[in-house]
Amino acid sequence: MPTVAMVEYDQASSAVRAVYDDIMATKSIDFVPNFWKTLASHPPLLEEVWRSLSRAVAPGRLDALTKEMIALAVSATNGCTYCIRSHTAAARKLGMDDEMLGELMAVVGTFNQTNRLAHGYQVEVDPQLIAATENGGKQVGGSEGRRIRERSWGANRKPGRAFRSRSRASAG
Repeated sequence: MPTVAMVEYDQASSAVRAVYDDIMATKSIDFVPNFWKTLASHPPLLEEVWRSLSRAVAPGRLDALTKEMIALAVSATNGCTYCIRSHTAAARKLGMDDEMLGELMAVVGTFNQTNRLAHGYQVEVDPQLIAATENGGKQVGGSEGRRIRERSWGANRKPGRAFRSRSRASAG
């Protein structure tokens, strides 16, 4: 059950109607989705969220279908039934078929599992991954490379030490 009353189009202020009109035009739909009618109970939030979403889905390096599939993946991960339905409908409108949906859900399920495992085990980030994600992916050496390794391994630990220790312990 909703926690606030939705604001129907005919009951909305002119400012809220302007947002509603933009939503319907942008999404090429003939209704105002319940999510937006609910946010309209606080018009500044409606405007802020719509502006933010509009920026996120604006044309860029990622195509519209990819962005909707990412939104669907996030929605599935967060367990938001409304969002899953909304983004599935939008992605299907943009060309996602059942096979693509199945592949997307397989990727989402797999990476949710591996993320939880890495978090649960508190796996240390490999220095190579740190280097690949900092400095525009450029390889770094010298003192900068040492700084990255120390941050990942700890200042007193040398690369590979744990593996040598384990192999000596099991060899004995």
